[in-house]
Amino acid sequence: MNLVEKIISKHIVDDTGEQEIGIKIDQTLTQDATGTMAYLEFEAIGRKTIATELSVSYIDHNTIQDGFENADDHRYLQSIAMKYGLYFSKAGNGICHQVHLETFGKPGKTLLGSDSHTPTGGGIGMIAIGAGGLDIATALAGGAFYVPRPKVLKVELTGTLSPFVTAKDLILKLLQILTTKGNVGYIVEYTGSGVKTLSVPERATITNMGAELGVTTSIFPSDEITKEFLRAQGREQDWVELIADKDAVYDKELVINLSSLKPMIALPHSPDNVKEVSEVAGMKVDQALIGSCTNSSYKDLYTVATLLKGKQVSTEVSFGVAPGSKQVFEMMIENGLMKNIVEAGGRVLESSCGFCIGMGQSPATDAVSIRTNNRNFYGRSGTNSAGIYLVSPETAVACALTGKITDPSEFFKETVNYKQPSKFLVNNSLVVNPLPEKQRNSVEILKGPNIGPPPISKELAESITVKAVVKVGDKITTDHIMPAGRFLKFRSNIDKYSQAVFNDVEPKFADKCKANKSEGYDNLIITGLSYGQGSSREHAAICPMYLGVKVVVVKSIERIHRANLINFGIIPLVFKQESDYDKLNVEEVFSFNNIREQIKKDIVVMESSTGSKYELLAGFSDREIEQILAGGKLNLLKE
Repeated sequence: MNLVEKIISKHIVDDTGEQEIGIKIDQTLTQDATGTMAYLEFEAIGRKTIATELSVSYIDHNTIQDGFENADDHRYLQSIAMKYGLYFSKAGNGICHQVHLETFGKPGKTLLGSDSHTPTGGGIGMIAIGAGGLDIATALAGGAFYVPRPKVLKVELTGTLSPFVTAKDLILKLLQILTTKGNVGYIVEYTGSGVKTLSVPERATITNMGAELGVTTSIFPSDEITKEFLRAQGREQDWVELIADKDAVYDKELVINLSSLKPMIALPHSPDNVKEVSEVAGMKVDQALIGSCTNSSYKDLYTVATLLKGKQVSTEVSFGVAPGSKQVFEMMIENGLMKNIVEAGGRVLESSCGFCIGMGQSPATDAVSIRTNNRNFYGRSGTNSAGIYLVSPETAVACALTGKITDPSEFFKETVNYKQPSKFLVNNSLVVNPLPEKQRNSVEILKGPNIGPPPISKELAESITVKAVVKVGDKITTDHIMPAGRFLKFRSNIDKYSQAVFNDVEPKFADKCKANKSEGYDNLIITGLSYGQGSSREHAAICPMYLGVKVVVVKSIERIHRANLINFGIIPLVFKQESDYDKLNVEEVFSFNNIREQIKKDIVVMESSTGSKYELLAGFSDREIEQILAGGKLNLLKE
């Protein structure tokens, strides 16, 4: 058996479907941008306590607390944790994925998170998967989580990384090879002699950004390196050895020689638009930011601070560093390394997601921003005209010092000799432990005026007529559908947040949807390849549903967004002939006759008001059909 099969086989609770399997979830995590709705959904289900082994509610996205809305969400989330038996990680404790790796993650366990970068946990041998909030609520209530029956891609690593070539460069290279499209349903499993040369933070960087490939998750073995990391965190008892059998079989295989890699850079506006740094060297840089759940570990910041010692950041560059967790922050202060960053001209930012999701540090008009985070989608930084370039911390430091894109292997003369501490500084003062069960009944759940109930869709009618509201191209992300940044604080207010759907693509989307509904039409979205890539935010399904979107027709669609659409009663259908995409127009009216029966078949027929007919692929499981017919998963869970 390969490693994926070994862990999955111990967690299968439903193996009856052809397309998918249901697995038991051991742990969950949420963050505040998605968590509020997830727990509102959990409340709606009506269970009295959580059924998971361990669940954590993190505050790491809206920590700027702009207005009362953010603070009200955080108060609600803490009261929910106290009421139902979750751990609560307060603002300032750090980014959920970094903290979970340090404090809670266990090899061999399944982890479901309401954040697409939950696969970070694969760095210590977990099956860690991102999902929408309603799927988290289901897992909290003891329900199975359904994933496409996994195919496993073996990535065999050989050789060793050269000086100033990093784990970030490896995952960027893999994105260059595989792209962000066409990998749905796969799990990436890393093997080979090169694995032994990578520390846990390096492995976590790779599994974290594996989310950009569109795979279900990524995983490394749990070996002696994993054991040493957990021992240094005071958690050696959580370690188990997990490795693939020597004769394990895989669906696909790829070999990457670490010794052949160069420093890499992802150009705007996609993580797979990758080149070697040397190919674009010399371009003026306006901003350099280090942090996010991809590259904010103690190893990363130790390296950054060491490279900055005695040097000065270019006066033309705005430079900031965000430690990934309170642990990293404290250790950088304790050993004096934070001083190097400050003396070099760096701004120390809060241990939060921050700039990665457009919460602060928006670059100037037309700026070139060098960042160590995982996504560079158009407009995600908060400045539509800016270009976001994704690099390793080493490359970011070289760019900050020179004021231009610079290959660190050509710039730095001396390497950094990092050695993992024998003992990390463990201080969980910002983690609130679950209350004893007998004390939970007296806890009052606190909801501010911005927090509303999750909307419920009606069951699917026998036939529906839809009007096309928007037609968009390939690689439309959930950031395009539901922008974050200044809108993030309205995540728990669907009526308000729904006004921002497709804000940067079709600003009148919400008004058009309402006009169509007043004319008696449901709404249709037409889109191209890899629709819904990026964030797990279920609001990219909830808000369109709230506006009356009933059908999305795509060339192809990403796993999490497809699941979220079905969860909220929206029907995702795939063009049988991709060329039909070119024939459909905005404002065109289409009908689906006898749709309740049609979705049970492989092909659904959509008929235009002009008489043209289009065949669309359905391919829904029995479970998905039941959800669509009911108008969404929450209707069934409440029953």
